[in-house]
Amino acid sequence: MPEAPANPMPEPQYATMEQQADTAAFGMWVFLATEILFFGGMLLAYTWLRASYPEGVAEAGRHTRIVIGSVNTLVLLTSSFTMAWAVHAAEHEQRRALVRLLAVTALLGLLFLGLKGYEYHTEWTEHLVPGLNFHEESAHAQAIELFYFLYFLLTGIHGIHVTIGIGLIVVMAVRARRGAFSSRYYTPVEVTGLYWHFVDIVWIFLYPLIYLVGRSGP
Repeated sequence: MPEAPANPMPEPQYATMEQQADTAAFGMWVFLATEILFFGGMLLAYTWLRASYPEGVAEAGRHTRIVIGSVNTLVLLTSSFTMAWAVHAAEHEQRRALVRLLAVTALLGLLFLGLKGYEYHTEWTEHLVPGLNFHEESAHAQAIELFYFLYFLLTGIHGIHVTIGIGLIVVMAVRARRGAFSSRYYTPVEVTGLYWHFVDIVWIFLYPLIYLVGRSGP
């Protein structure tokens, strides 16, 4: 496999590798800022729904699978740790550890998607999918349907982000195995780590809004 050059040269538009790395990181932060605005609009809609129909949202929240949601939260938090460890390994040219940590991170992402898919299946069998098979006898059926519309929208888009992140991590693992990174050049791994941490942080916000609502109090 080809080795990374001892003194990698920056792309022609950059004066130094440091400038190239800083530009890549800045570009990712700008991208993540736009993603925050994207998710922010949906979270604003959720806030309006919860303020307008508190009882219905609370009842809808009690239908969610809190065990699966909690396990998935632990899975993503663990994957965030392994991703951070992978960036550290890349910085110190620990190629074998880098490849393994990236592989573990990708597998944890796949586990998250698998559990989420199982959860979607149970919600389908319970007729909680708006527009397809929703059926609820509760007096708050309309609010529950709106809750699940936003639930599938938010978690579905988050799932797409997780899938993209897994793809990026696999690419980084393949490149790392081929010796593409060194202590002077590991920017792609670092930028991928920023994206993955963002995906994890979004879930940290979604977890209490989806799974904990309606589960406290009398």
